[in-house]
Amino acid sequence: MSLSAHIIVPERGVEVDLELADQQTLALIGPNGSGKSTVLQVIAGLLRPDAGRVTLDGRTLFDAQKSEHLPAHRRGVAMLAQEALLFPRMSALENVAFAERARGVRRATARDRAMGWLRDLEAADLATSRPHQLSGGQAQRVAVARALAAEPALLLLDEPLAALDAPVAAAIRQTLKHVLAERSAILVTHDILDAALLADCIAVMDRGRIVEIGPTEQILHRPRTLFAAQLCGLNLIDGLALRQDAITTAEGHTVVGVAQAPLTPGNPTVATFAPATVSAPPRARRQRAQRRFRQDRGNRAAGTPRADPCRPACRRRHPRSIARLATRRG
Repeated sequence: MSLSAHIIVPERGVEVDLELADQQTLALIGPNGSGKSTVLQVIAGLLRPDAGRVTLDGRTLFDAQKSEHLPAHRRGVAMLAQEALLFPRMSALENVAFAERARGVRRATARDRAMGWLRDLEAADLATSRPHQLSGGQAQRVAVARALAAEPALLLLDEPLAALDAPVAAAIRQTLKHVLAERSAILVTHDILDAALLADCIAVMDRGRIVEIGPTEQILHRPRTLFAAQLCGLNLIDGLALRQDAITTAEGHTVVGVAQAPLTPGNPTVATFAPATVSAPPRARRQRAQRRFRQDRGNRAAGTPRADPCRPACRRRHPRSIARLATRRG
């Protein structure tokens, strides 16, 4: 299902234009408070914006000009949050079957389909367990099964792995990779692994705006925003193009590298690179060695002993601790 959204929420400073193709997963990343969860809430029908329009596969979910607002339960959208939010008085099987029962499906049919979803998510052995008997990872598997049982046209995931331990999150991540293969979904995350493994494209939000969007590989290897670069473990320097292989910064530094596209001298340009790829010229290394030699020679002339990196620093010790170690003062 394709999605088209123009969302304006002035009180939260959010104004976003978003397009999602059929069977595509989009990862929304950005600093806290940039408006990522607000976008999901508007699409899910949990928040009514002041202006804009949202359509899903040609069906209008919201249109401010026409005063149209489809209720959340009629949108065909399922949302999965950080917490599983299972019904505490229902078993895992009953929680998953609830999605079918809410649409008027007979009890026996709903339970059979629910058991099928639990099997697909390797959680069939949890069918009779209540939420308080489940671990965080088990509860999240049941929550994913319940979301899929509703057969949504669009799946929204708001940091579904943030509250899980690393090993559990890795297992759920592999499950989601299988689940999202043939579905349209929007994933909000702060984890680069989630974006790399689950998303087809990435949109970077900052202060309520989408400041960068593109295929996952492009954003991860050639980010153009500081947040995306930091998330990927890269350095980012902005400046003006000096020539085809160099940019100059506001501080007057020159960065030389390989351009991904032809550069026009004088145009704003960014350079991204891994810290390990940075190397100082031989002359700079020689100058540092000479300065270090002159400093050591000056210390020896002044009678200052040279520090021995292999000798631990000596501190005052209690006499009992010295006796226990069978050592002497000094």
